[in-house]
Amino acid sequence: MANSINRRNWIRSSAFIAGGLAFCSGTISKLSAMPKRVLRSVRNINDQEAVLNGPPELKARLLANENPFGPSAAAKKAIAEAIDKSYQYPFMLLSQLSGKIAAYEGVAQKNILMDAGSTPLLLAAALNYTKGGKNVITGDPSYDDLPSRAEELDGKWIKVPLTVDYKLDLDAMEAKVDANTGLVYICNPNNPTATVVDTEKLKAFCERVSKKATVFVDEAYIDYLPDPQAASMLSMIKAGHNVIVARTFSKLYGFAGLRLGYIISQPDTIKAFEKYTTQAWSISATTLSAALAGYRETDFLNDTLKKTNASKEYLYSVLKKEGYDYIPSSANFVMFPLKMDGKKFSAEMFKRGVGIRDWKFNGKDWCRVSIGRMDEMETFAAAFKELS
Repeated sequence: MANSINRRNWIRSSAFIAGGLAFCSGTISKLSAMPKRVLRSVRNINDQEAVLNGPPELKARLLANENPFGPSAAAKKAIAEAIDKSYQYPFMLLSQLSGKIAAYEGVAQKNILMDAGSTPLLLAAALNYTKGGKNVITGDPSYDDLPSRAEELDGKWIKVPLTVDYKLDLDAMEAKVDANTGLVYICNPNNPTATVVDTEKLKAFCERVSKKATVFVDEAYIDYLPDPQAASMLSMIKAGHNVIVARTFSKLYGFAGLRLGYIISQPDTIKAFEKYTTQAWSISATTLSAALAGYRETDFLNDTLKKTNASKEYLYSVLKKEGYDYIPSSANFVMFPLKMDGKKFSAEMFKRGVGIRDWKFNGKDWCRVSIGRMDEMETFAAAFKELS
């Protein structure tokens, strides 16, 4: 009926309104002997394929940048308690969570859109901004979910090599922006290199470039930085700029398997994304309940960060002891150049029950190791020493 309110429109209105809506200098010097810019990378399999292609049981699963310390006890308890009412659509939970995030970040609920992880939101960006053959500009290597999907659809992917210190080359990326640019994608900290760009330089970049094209800043790993709020580009959104910030619960919160992510942007941008997302229909009541219990759970997050950093420092020591350089990490993974073929190394580590990822760029084979529990890092070390 013409006067009826369909379910999706009702969700859009009620779900969001009802609730009120040190790294050592020696390593740096070793890494300095390299070409001026990082050469383009060879397309790699993604984390999902790496998991599915590996052995069914791993002693150390260090290939998907997961957080082995979470979710928190409070989140687990909330999941159990939510089961009895899981026959109900979780519209109010969605509103409550978006309200909680909005209050913490100092934005309105109309600036927030959530979905089951960042993946559907990245797809929505690819669909919305590369229509008609528009291009998306990214660093290379960088997280390629969004640009690879754009390329499979109607868009074009422009890859810009990293700087000498394996960071996103903002100046070179800006130089590539033209009338056919639909989106500039910034993964910061960057995956797979775990590097972070200067905050003030990125803010200036966002302010300039967003006047020409939408800037999408993926902050999936920002919680691993010393001061996430200071490093975030949310201030650009509050200032009214054409910027999108993406966040996920998959990393420090330990929700990779629970699936929850969100974007923060201008209201008109949120409305544009809604055309391509399933919103409340895709996020479970158990996941939302866990997120409500665990969001900004400071003691748990600090403890997880402390354990992650301890495992990272252990990995650094293993690599240095075996005579390997590495890229200083600002996330929960570390990348280092190998001394053998990457595919062979990956296969040999799998044989030893250790899952890692291999890359090829800048004329070298590389390994990316996700940070695990200390026992997993020790398992990595034992297998690595047999091959190094």
